Amino acid sequence: MTDKIAEQQAFSRECAITAARAANEKKATDIMVQEVRDLIGVTDYFVIATASNNRQVDAIIDEIEDELRVQCSIKPTHREVSPDGSWSLLDYGNIVVHVFMPETREFYRLEALWNDAPVLDLAKEAGLTDLEYSERIADLLPQRS
Repeated sequence: MTDKIAEQQAFSRECAITAARAANEKKATDIMVQEVRDLIGVTDYFVIATASNNRQVDAIIDEIEDELRVQCSIKPTHREVSPDGSWSLLDYGNIVVHVFMPETREFYRLEALWNDAPVLDLAKEAGLTDLEYSERIADLLPQRS
């Protein structure tokens, strides 16, 4: 692997972790970061989080966008919002952020589509120790010792 590719992959990882921290700041739950690079080839990481209502979906998306602009100097190439506000997406190319309301996340189960993807341990890598997880999502996370 060339140094440039390794640097890009490290940058992508740091951006995904920054997005997870920003989601946590706005009290998102079920925050996951999946490394999907080897499975789908069009992006490096999915950041997936749950918000309790559509106003919180907007607040989390706005916080992530602000933090990635400030800390990583990147802006999304695409932003999408469902008509009912139950789901939003930020596409940065190297990372894609999805924020769902609970019913919408349960319906799409996006994290299960890529269940072979490694999941980052956000306690270890991002220092996030107060994260809340539903039972279904907790079962998908790396086992903590």
